[in-house]
Amino acid sequence: MNVIETQNLTKDYGEGRGIFDLNLSVKEGEMMGYVGTNGSGKTTTIRHIMGFLKPTSGTVFVTGLSSWEHSSEIVKKIGYVPGEIAFPDLKTGIDFLKCQADFLGLHDMTYANTLIERLQLDPRANLKRMSKGMKQKTALVAALMNDAPIIILDEPTTGLDPLMRAAFLDIIREEHKKGKTIFMSSHSFDELETTCDKVALINDGHIIDICNMQDIRSRSIKEFKIEFHTKEDYLRFLSENYEKTRLQEQYNQVTIRVGADAASQLLGVLKHYNVKFISELPYTLEMHFKNILFSNLNKEQKNKTISNF
Repeated sequence: MNVIETQNLTKDYGEGRGIFDLNLSVKEGEMMGYVGTNGSGKTTTIRHIMGFLKPTSGTVFVTGLSSWEHSSEIVKKIGYVPGEIAFPDLKTGIDFLKCQADFLGLHDMTYANTLIERLQLDPRANLKRMSKGMKQKTALVAALMNDAPIIILDEPTTGLDPLMRAAFLDIIREEHKKGKTIFMSSHSFDELETTCDKVALINDGHIIDICNMQDIRSRSIKEFKIEFHTKEDYLRFLSENYEKTRLQEQYNQVTIRVGADAASQLLGVLKHYNVKFISELPYTLEMHFKNILFSNLNKEQKNKTISNF
Protein backbone atom coordinates (compact mmCIF):
# COMPACT_ATOMS: atom_id res chain seq x y z
CA MET A 1 0.00 0.00 0.00
CA ASN A 2 1.24 3.48 -0.88
CA VAL A 3 0.79 5.59 2.23
CA ILE A 4 2.00 8.74 0.45
CA GLU A 5 1.58 9.20 -3.29
CA THR A 6 1.94 12.19 -5.59
CA GLN A 7 0.56 12.00 -9.12
CA ASN A 8 1.87 14.61 -11.58
CA LEU A 9 1.97 17.10 -8.72
CA THR A 10 2.55 20.65 -9.96
CA LYS A 11 2.64 24.00 -8.18
CA ASP A 12 3.60 26.67 -10.69
CA TYR A 13 4.57 30.02 -9.15
CA GLY A 14 5.66 31.38 -12.52
CA GLU A 15 9.11 32.17 -13.97
CA GLY A 16 10.18 28.55 -13.61
CA ARG A 17 9.61 28.50 -9.84
CA GLY A 18 7.66 25.71 -8.16
CA ILE A 19 7.41 21.94 -8.54
CA PHE A 20 6.46 20.18 -11.74
CA ASP A 21 4.93 16.76 -12.53
CA LEU A 22 6.22 15.08 -9.38
CA ASN A 23 5.52 11.37 -9.10
CA LEU A 24 6.54 9.87 -5.77
CA SER A 25 5.27 6.96 -3.73
CA VAL A 26 6.14 5.88 -0.20
CA LYS A 27 4.96 2.45 0.87
CA GLU A 28 3.77 1.54 4.35
CA GLY A 29 6.74 1.15 6.69
CA GLU A 30 9.15 2.69 4.21
CA MET A 31 11.46 5.64 4.89
CA MET A 32 12.08 7.98 1.99
CA GLY A 33 14.64 10.75 2.00
CA TYR A 34 14.28 13.92 -0.05
CA VAL A 35 17.33 15.95 -1.03
CA GLY A 36 18.03 18.90 -3.27
CA THR A 37 19.61 22.32 -3.51
CA ASN A 38 18.18 25.37 -1.75
CA GLY A 39 14.94 26.44 -3.42
CA SER A 40 14.60 23.19 -5.36
CA GLY A 41 11.08 22.48 -4.07
CA LYS A 42 11.49 20.26 -1.01
CA THR A 43 9.36 22.35 1.37
CA THR A 44 6.72 23.01 -1.30
CA THR A 45 6.37 19.26 -1.83
CA ILE A 46 5.99 18.63 1.90
CA ARG A 47 3.39 21.38 2.32
CA HIS A 48 1.33 19.73 -0.41
CA ILE A 49 1.58 16.36 1.32
CA MET A 50 0.30 18.00 4.51
CA GLY A 51 -2.58 19.61 2.59
CA PHE A 52 -1.44 23.17 3.32
CA LEU A 53 -1.18 24.13 -0.37
CA LYS A 54 -3.56 23.53 -3.26
CA PRO A 55 -1.81 22.12 -6.33
CA THR A 56 -1.92 23.92 -9.66
CA SER A 57 -2.51 20.45 -11.09
CA GLY A 58 -2.01 16.86 -10.04
CA THR A 59 -2.89 15.21 -6.76
CA VAL A 60 -1.40 14.09 -3.45
CA PHE A 61 -2.86 11.13 -1.61
CA VAL A 62 -2.13 10.21 2.00
CA THR A 63 -3.59 6.86 3.10
CA GLY A 64 -5.74 7.01 -0.03
CA LEU A 65 -7.24 10.41 0.75
CA SER A 66 -6.63 13.64 -1.15
CA SER A 67 -4.42 15.72 1.12
CA TRP A 68 -6.00 19.01 0.00
CA GLU A 69 -9.60 17.83 0.47
CA HIS A 70 -9.02 15.87 3.69
CA SER A 71 -6.22 17.83 5.36
CA SER A 72 -7.89 18.05 8.80
CA GLU A 73 -8.36 14.29 8.79
CA ILE A 74 -4.86 13.49 7.58
CA VAL A 75 -2.86 15.72 9.95
CA LYS A 76 -4.07 13.70 12.96
CA LYS A 77 -2.27 10.66 11.53
CA ILE A 78 0.99 12.54 10.98
CA GLY A 79 3.86 13.65 13.18
CA TYR A 80 5.15 16.75 11.42
CA VAL A 81 8.18 19.00 11.85
CA PRO A 82 8.02 22.08 9.58
CA GLY A 83 11.05 23.70 8.01
CA GLU A 84 10.19 27.01 9.65
CA ILE A 85 9.04 26.67 13.24
CA ALA A 86 6.54 29.23 14.50
CA PHE A 87 5.04 28.55 17.93
CA PRO A 88 1.65 29.88 19.07
CA ASP A 89 1.46 32.60 21.71
CA LEU A 90 2.11 30.37 24.71
CA LYS A 91 4.52 30.94 27.56
CA THR A 92 6.62 27.77 27.86
CA GLY A 93 7.50 24.59 26.04
CA ILE A 94 5.37 22.68 28.53
CA ASP A 95 2.34 24.80 27.62
CA PHE A 96 2.92 24.13 23.93
CA LEU A 97 3.32 20.37 24.37
CA LYS A 98 0.17 20.21 26.51
CA CYS A 99 -1.70 22.17 23.86
CA GLN A 100 -0.55 19.73 21.20
CA ALA A 101 -1.49 16.77 23.38
CA ASP A 102 -5.00 18.17 23.86
CA PHE A 103 -5.38 18.68 20.10
CA LEU A 104 -4.29 15.09 19.43
CA GLY A 105 -6.32 13.60 22.30
CA LEU A 106 -3.11 12.33 23.90
CA HIS A 107 -3.39 11.57 27.61
CA ASP A 108 -0.30 9.44 28.25
CA MET A 109 2.83 11.64 28.14
CA THR A 110 5.27 8.81 28.94
CA TYR A 111 6.85 8.76 25.49
CA ALA A 112 6.97 12.56 25.39
CA ASN A 113 8.95 12.55 28.63
CA THR A 114 11.32 9.92 27.21
CA LEU A 115 11.94 12.09 24.15
CA ILE A 116 12.48 15.16 26.33
CA GLU A 117 15.13 13.29 28.30
CA ARG A 118 16.91 11.84 25.26
CA LEU A 119 17.02 15.19 23.47
CA GLN A 120 18.05 17.00 26.68
CA LEU A 121 15.21 19.47 26.32
CA ASP A 122 14.15 21.82 29.13
CA PRO A 123 10.45 22.36 28.31
CA ARG A 124 10.08 24.89 31.13
CA ALA A 125 11.94 27.47 29.00
CA ASN A 126 10.11 30.47 27.58
CA LEU A 127 9.11 29.70 23.99
CA LYS A 128 10.06 33.13 22.67
CA ARG A 129 13.51 33.02 24.30
CA MET A 130 14.45 29.53 23.16
CA SER A 131 17.52 29.08 20.98
CA LYS A 132 17.05 27.65 17.49
CA GLY A 133 18.21 24.26 18.72
CA MET A 134 15.78 24.27 21.67
CA LYS A 135 12.91 25.21 19.36
CA GLN A 136 13.86 22.35 17.06
CA LYS A 137 13.91 19.87 19.94
CA THR A 138 10.49 21.08 21.14
CA ALA A 139 9.06 20.64 17.64
CA LEU A 140 10.56 17.14 17.40
CA VAL A 141 9.00 16.06 20.70
CA ALA A 142 5.62 17.47 19.59
CA ALA A 143 5.84 15.58 16.29
CA LEU A 144 6.80 12.20 17.73
CA MET A 145 5.04 12.03 21.10
CA ASN A 146 1.69 10.84 19.71
CA ASP A 147 3.23 7.72 18.13
CA ALA A 148 1.68 8.67 14.77
CA PRO A 149 1.94 6.05 11.99
CA ILE A 150 3.26 8.64 9.51
CA ILE A 151 6.17 11.00 10.19
CA ILE A 152 7.00 13.92 7.89
CA LEU A 153 10.15 15.90 8.65
CA ASP A 154 11.35 19.03 6.85
CA GLU A 155 15.06 19.54 7.64
CA PRO A 156 14.58 18.14 11.19
CA THR A 157 18.21 18.42 12.34
CA THR A 158 18.55 22.14 11.58
CA GLY A 159 19.97 23.89 14.65
CA LEU A 160 20.91 20.68 16.48
CA ASP A 161 24.48 20.23 17.69
CA PRO A 162 26.30 17.04 16.57
CA LEU A 163 25.45 15.08 19.73
CA MET A 164 21.74 15.93 19.54
CA ARG A 165 21.74 15.26 15.82
CA ALA A 166 23.07 11.76 16.52
CA ALA A 167 20.48 11.27 19.28
CA PHE A 168 17.67 12.32 16.94
CA LEU A 169 18.85 10.00 14.16
CA ASP A 170 18.88 7.11 16.65
CA ILE A 171 15.29 7.96 17.59
CA ILE A 172 14.15 8.15 13.96
CA ARG A 173 15.78 4.79 13.20
CA GLU A 174 13.82 3.31 16.11
CA GLU A 175 10.60 4.83 14.74
CA HIS A 176 11.39 3.26 11.37
CA LYS A 177 11.91 -0.14 12.99
CA LYS A 178 8.44 0.16 14.55
CA GLY A 179 7.01 0.14 11.02
CA LYS A 180 6.37 3.88 10.72
CA THR A 181 6.16 5.46 7.29
CA ILE A 182 8.65 8.34 7.20
CA PHE A 183 9.33 11.11 4.68
CA MET A 184 12.34 13.28 5.57
CA SER A 185 14.02 16.10 3.69
CA SER A 186 17.60 17.01 4.51
CA HIS A 187 20.66 18.86 3.22
CA SER A 188 22.84 16.06 4.60
CA PHE A 189 23.49 13.10 2.32
CA ASP A 190 24.99 11.25 5.31
CA GLU A 191 21.76 11.53 7.30
CA LEU A 192 19.69 10.08 4.47
CA GLU A 193 22.25 7.45 3.54
CA THR A 194 22.30 5.97 7.05
CA THR A 195 18.54 6.01 7.67
CA CYS A 196 16.50 5.70 4.47
CA ASP A 197 15.26 2.90 2.23
CA LYS A 198 14.96 5.20 -0.79
CA VAL A 199 16.08 8.75 -1.53
CA ALA A 200 14.64 11.12 -4.15
CA LEU A 201 16.64 13.96 -5.69
CA ILE A 202 14.78 17.13 -6.67
CA ASN A 203 16.38 19.90 -8.71
CA ASP A 204 14.66 23.07 -9.96
CA GLY A 205 11.28 21.58 -9.11
CA HIS A 206 11.78 18.31 -11.00
CA ILE A 207 12.50 14.81 -9.66
CA ILE A 208 15.82 13.81 -11.23
CA ASP A 209 16.22 10.36 -9.71
CA ILE A 210 14.85 8.04 -7.03
CA CYS A 211 17.55 5.82 -5.62
CA ASN A 212 17.16 2.55 -3.75
CA MET A 213 19.78 2.64 -1.00
CA GLN A 214 20.34 -1.10 -1.26
CA ASP A 215 21.64 -0.53 -4.79
CA ILE A 216 24.14 2.00 -3.44
CA ARG A 217 25.29 -0.25 -0.60
CA SER A 218 25.72 -3.35 -2.78
CA ARG A 219 26.96 -1.71 -5.97
CA SER A 220 28.41 -4.12 -8.52
CA ILE A 221 31.26 -1.75 -9.45
CA LYS A 222 34.08 -0.83 -7.06
CA GLU A 223 36.83 1.78 -7.24
CA PHE A 224 40.31 1.33 -5.77
CA LYS A 225 43.15 3.80 -5.33
CA ILE A 226 46.57 2.19 -5.54
CA GLU A 227 49.98 3.73 -4.82
CA PHE A 228 53.23 2.05 -5.80
CA HIS A 229 56.63 2.44 -4.16
CA THR A 230 58.41 2.93 -7.47
CA LYS A 231 57.74 4.76 -10.72
CA GLU A 232 58.66 1.59 -12.57
CA ASP A 233 55.86 -0.42 -10.95
CA TYR A 234 53.41 2.44 -11.46
CA LEU A 235 54.15 2.60 -15.20
CA ARG A 236 54.11 -1.19 -15.55
CA PHE A 237 50.68 -1.41 -13.88
CA LEU A 238 49.24 1.06 -16.40
CA SER A 239 49.60 -1.64 -19.05
CA GLU A 240 47.24 -3.94 -17.08
CA ASN A 241 43.74 -4.27 -18.51
CA TYR A 242 41.83 -2.18 -15.97
CA GLU A 243 39.65 0.88 -16.42
CA LYS A 244 41.64 3.83 -15.07
CA THR A 245 39.57 6.73 -13.74
CA ARG A 246 42.39 8.89 -12.36
CA LEU A 247 46.17 9.06 -12.73
CA GLN A 248 48.43 10.88 -10.26
CA GLU A 249 51.87 10.25 -11.66
CA GLN A 250 53.65 12.53 -9.17
CA TYR A 251 52.53 10.19 -6.37
CA ASN A 252 52.71 6.92 -8.35
CA GLN A 253 48.96 6.61 -7.78
CA VAL A 254 46.25 5.23 -10.03
CA THR A 255 42.51 4.86 -9.42
CA ILE A 256 40.79 1.99 -11.20
CA ARG A 257 37.24 0.69 -11.55
CA VAL A 258 36.52 -3.05 -11.42
CA GLY A 259 33.55 -5.33 -10.99
CA ALA A 260 32.94 -6.38 -7.39
CA ASP A 261 33.45 -10.01 -8.38
CA ALA A 262 36.90 -9.16 -9.79
CA ALA A 263 38.27 -7.58 -6.60
CA SER A 264 39.96 -10.76 -5.41
CA GLN A 265 41.56 -11.21 -8.84
CA LEU A 266 42.99 -7.67 -8.55
CA LEU A 267 44.73 -8.60 -5.30
CA GLY A 268 46.30 -11.56 -7.08
CA VAL A 269 47.67 -9.28 -9.81
CA LEU A 270 49.05 -6.80 -7.25
CA LYS A 271 51.16 -9.55 -5.63
CA HIS A 272 53.59 -9.00 -8.48
CA TYR A 273 54.01 -5.29 -7.67
CA ASN A 274 55.63 -3.33 -4.86
CA VAL A 275 52.45 -1.71 -3.54
CA LYS A 276 52.63 1.07 -0.94
CA PHE A 277 48.89 1.04 -0.22
CA ILE A 278 45.52 0.15 -1.72
CA SER A 279 42.22 1.58 -0.55
CA GLU A 280 38.64 1.14 -1.71
CA LEU A 281 36.82 4.39 -2.49
CA PRO A 282 33.27 4.01 -1.16
CA TYR A 283 30.46 4.90 -3.55
CA THR A 284 28.18 7.29 -1.70
CA LEU A 285 24.70 8.66 -2.22
CA GLU A 286 26.21 12.10 -2.81
CA MET A 287 28.48 10.76 -5.56
CA HIS A 288 25.55 8.92 -7.15
CA PHE A 289 23.31 11.96 -7.34
CA LYS A 290 26.04 14.35 -8.46
CA ASN A 291 27.01 11.96 -11.27
CA ILE A 292 23.40 11.86 -12.47
CA LEU A 293 22.79 15.56 -12.03
CA PHE A 294 26.00 16.84 -13.58
CA SER A 295 25.76 14.62 -16.64
CA ASN A 296 22.74 16.68 -17.73
CA LEU A 297 24.10 20.16 -16.94
CA ASN A 298 26.25 22.61 -18.84
CA LYS A 299 29.41 24.09 -17.26
CA GLU A 300 27.71 27.21 -15.85
CA GLN A 301 24.89 25.17 -14.32
CA LYS A 302 27.39 22.70 -12.79
CA ASN A 303 29.30 25.48 -11.02
CA LYS A 304 26.06 26.93 -9.68
CA THR A 305 24.84 23.55 -8.43
CA ILE A 306 28.16 22.71 -6.74
CA SER A 307 28.00 25.97 -4.77
CA ASN A 308 24.43 25.24 -3.61
CA PHE A 309 24.90 21.65 -2.40
